[in-house]
Amino acid sequence: MIRAVIPQEILEQRVIPVARRLTAESAPALAGALARGGLTVLEVTVEGEGGIEAIASLRGSGLVVGAGTVTSMALAAASVEAGAKFLVSPHFDPTLVGWASGRGVPIFPGGLTPTEVASVWASGASAVKVFPASIGGPELIKALKAPFPEIILIPTGGITADNAAEYLSAGSVAVGIGAWLTGSPDPDVVSERAVLLAKSLQLV
Repeated sequence: MIRAVIPQEILEQRVIPVARRLTAESAPALAGALARGGLTVLEVTVEGEGGIEAIASLRGSGLVVGAGTVTSMALAAASVEAGAKFLVSPHFDPTLVGWASGRGVPIFPGGLTPTEVASVWASGASAVKVFPASIGGPELIKALKAPFPEIILIPTGGITADNAAEYLSAGSVAVGIGAWLTGSPDPDVVSERAVLLAKSLQLV
C-alpha cells in the first residue's frame, strides 16, 4: 500500500483554510486575501454549485488548492481535473480512497471514533479528517493519538485562532479552519485573521 504524500505546504503551514460556496468570480479575491495573510493552502468545498469552477479559477494562483466535501467519485474526478491537489471527505468511502491513492492524490476522509479512524488509516488514506472535532476538542486528539501514534490526524470543525494551537499541541499535523477564517466577505478581515492565526501558532 502506497499513501499519497501530503503537500509540503500543509505540513509546514499546519493550517488548511476551508471555504464554502465559492465561485469562479469570488475565489480569486479570497485566495489573494489568504496569501496576503501568509497562508498558501485552500480547501474549496464542492458540494454545491460553483465549487469545481472555483478550483479551476485558482490555477496559477500560487496556492495549493484542494477539494472538500467530496462525497462521490464524480466529484473527486471533476475536482482533480479542475486542478485540486488534495481531496477531503466528511465520511469514509474505501472505493474513493483507492481511486485517489491509485492516482497519487492525497485524500483525507472523515472519521471520529477509534474504529473509524483506524479503518480510514488502514485503507491507505494520507490522513484522517477528525470531524466534527468540536465534539471532543483537543482532548479527543490526545485520546486518539495514545493508541494510534502513527496515524496522521487533521481535525476540522469549530477551530479558531483561540484553540488551533491546542489541537496542534495535542498531536494534530494540521487543522482545518472554516467560517471563522474564510467566512467574511471583506478580504481585509480574512487577511487580518490569517495573520492573527499565524501569530497564535508560533507558540506551538
